[in-house]
Amino acid sequence: MTKGPPVSRPVILGLTGSIGMGKSATAKMFSALGVPVHDADATVHALYGPGGEAAAAIGTAFPGVLDPQSGVDRARLRAAVLGDSGRMAALEAIVHPLVRAASTAFLARHADAPLVVLDIPLLYETGGESRCDAVAVVSAPPEVQRARVLARPGMTADAFAAILAKQMPDAEKRARADFVIDTSRGFPAAEAEVTRIVAALVERRAPEHPAAG
Repeated sequence: MTKGPPVSRPVILGLTGSIGMGKSATAKMFSALGVPVHDADATVHALYGPGGEAAAAIGTAFPGVLDPQSGVDRARLRAAVLGDSGRMAALEAIVHPLVRAASTAFLARHADAPLVVLDIPLLYETGGESRCDAVAVVSAPPEVQRARVLARPGMTADAFAAILAKQMPDAEKRARADFVIDTSRGFPAAEAEVTRIVAALVERRAPEHPAAG
């Protein structure tokens, strides 16, 4: 995290973590403290849904992946791109600009907030940390991660391995992060760490003009 004078816009915290680390639950902890959170996964879900901005373009690029309602069938899409870097790049070229636009609109809506969170699973992998003032990585030991992921319906060891192959190793993420939230120690410990992070980052914001009132 770059040190410097307090900023008058919201402090932007990137929240990331590999599959099974507990990032979604951690994002809810920030929300519970009143911090606006932009969920990149939820944005993609909306983009893929019937009438979503990305659905038609994906259907054209990858014939056969749309469902009867003209939304994206994520299982079919996953099968269409898995292991094919060219197809994955084509998909990302459709989706990433739309996700970026949605996050930009989110930041504009919350310009008066002291702190906002960009919840992005592939933050480091996509260079998204360049938009952030600080990054928090949600982590857990490998055995905890594996047990959580393989307990999910329909998940297999091969699918888990394929997902991990796309993600930066957890150790590297932790080394690059400003904050690490270990979810293996239970919710109270994670909540306490989130509270500490919020307090530390909110202090960095000093509005140039007092709020009218």
